[in-house]
Amino acid sequence: MQVKIFGVRGCMFGIANMILVKRVRERLYSTLLLQDISFFDSETVGDLTSRLGSDCQQVSRVIGNDLNLILRNVLQGSGALIYLLVLSLPLGLCVLGISISLSTIMLIYGQYQKKSAKLIQEFTASANNVAQETFSLMRTVRVYGTEQQELGRYEIWLEKLAGISLRQSAAYGFWNFGFNTLYHSTQVIAVVIGGMSILSGHITAEQLTKFILYSEWLIYSTWWVGDNLSNLMQSIGASEKVFHLIDLSPSDQFTAKGLRLQKLIGRVEFVDVSFHYPSRPSLSVLQLFNLTAHPGEVVAIVGLSGSGKSTIVNLLLRLYEPTNGEVKHFSLNHILLFFMLCTSLSRSYFQLQILIDGHPMKSLNVRWLRERVGYVGQEPRLFRMDVSSNIKYGCPRAVTQQDVELAAKQAFAHDFILALPNGYQTIVDDDLLSGGQKQRIAIARAILRDPSILILDEATSALDAESEHNVKGVLRAAKSELQTKRTVFVIAHRLSTIQSADRIIVMDSGKIVEMGDHTELLMKDGLYARLIRRQADAVA
Repeated sequence: MQVKIFGVRGCMFGIANMILVKRVRERLYSTLLLQDISFFDSETVGDLTSRLGSDCQQVSRVIGNDLNLILRNVLQGSGALIYLLVLSLPLGLCVLGISISLSTIMLIYGQYQKKSAKLIQEFTASANNVAQETFSLMRTVRVYGTEQQELGRYEIWLEKLAGISLRQSAAYGFWNFGFNTLYHSTQVIAVVIGGMSILSGHITAEQLTKFILYSEWLIYSTWWVGDNLSNLMQSIGASEKVFHLIDLSPSDQFTAKGLRLQKLIGRVEFVDVSFHYPSRPSLSVLQLFNLTAHPGEVVAIVGLSGSGKSTIVNLLLRLYEPTNGEVKHFSLNHILLFFMLCTSLSRSYFQLQILIDGHPMKSLNVRWLRERVGYVGQEPRLFRMDVSSNIKYGCPRAVTQQDVELAAKQAFAHDFILALPNGYQTIVDDDLLSGGQKQRIAIARAILRDPSILILDEATSALDAESEHNVKGVLRAAKSELQTKRTVFVIAHRLSTIQSADRIIVMDSGKIVEMGDHTELLMKDGLYARLIRRQADAVA
């Protein structure tokens, strides 16, 4: 009967454990998905995947094994202690004292296990991150012959793990030594005091035999509770980071409802926007940046690397919020601006924000806004799914296969997709497509959304000359056929891509230094003309 009860209890704990781990992983994953982009700037992919994997699995030991066995042994030990106290109060108190001493050692050992488990999980996550980074950059490792260097990086964390494991083994040895000492002390005390009690007639030999058996039962129950409790503390230590991540608040972008306009026209205004990345607060990327893009206009943004071009895209996609900077040194301009603020000469001048159709971007529903923005990055990443699903990915409206193929044709991707083994149903693999093919699929994905605002961030960087010429056709279509519908931002190092843009913005050190169309900027003979000449010399 007892075996059946234990079996039912174990089954129930197993079910509870399965539900717990599933909910913890779901909760952790959903929490991570709703964090700001700045959170992922400071956390590594290897660390987060380790938390989702091994750390969450550690939580499964809490209910599935540790609590189950602790509950069983606490009940058994409590029953044995009650019987010992009834059988002989002096002997029972002696055994109780030994059990308390054993429990004290157990708690100290458990606290050590908790700390060491936390370090083990951190070192394991770091080792996983090194391995993941190495495998993802295996071509670079192979070309530069740095296999031994990467092995050395990995071995550093393995040595730290081995050191923690060695100290854990030593602590476990001291714990076992303490248990065996107290266990044999119980037997000696039981024989000595029990023999004296038999001689004095307080107990019989049969009672002493029962006492010794039940005292062993109590000691072993205490030992099992201690062993399982140390494992429990180890699981808690390993899962601290998991519950810390779960407790993170979601980004304000997902908690605020925001406005949903009846129609997005596509007028974009940057009003005195300043910005620095959270990881680099001392380095200002944009300084009082002002720009207005009108509906249906193709605006190209060019400049040297680090001039703030991609930062404008990040702000426009609301991956980051403008910081507006901190004035650390006052100048004449700052004094004039402060005077204007105090006298309310220009309230609109001090909006210090990004406006979409005249509305502050922060006041708009972020999901609604992103559904109406198309984006193609410099290094588009495709999901491991078929080509058709990659093109339809994130599309806010229901689309047919004909819509998918039409978007692919507009991005000049239809022909090479048909040449794939299974056409549009081909599963995308890193080695299957070239960089230019991935970019054209990403362009098709953006076109399929039929966005009011289209952002091309170095979208032609991996294209050959013919493909780049074809993508220019996309820009010409956006300029002529969709003049009143779509605002296009183009960021490009290859200046031949943006010569037909309505307006070209030239940036340097986070500021606009030149503005105009291609012909006007060439006549100014400034930074843009200098960049054009450099690229022409490089081609020659």
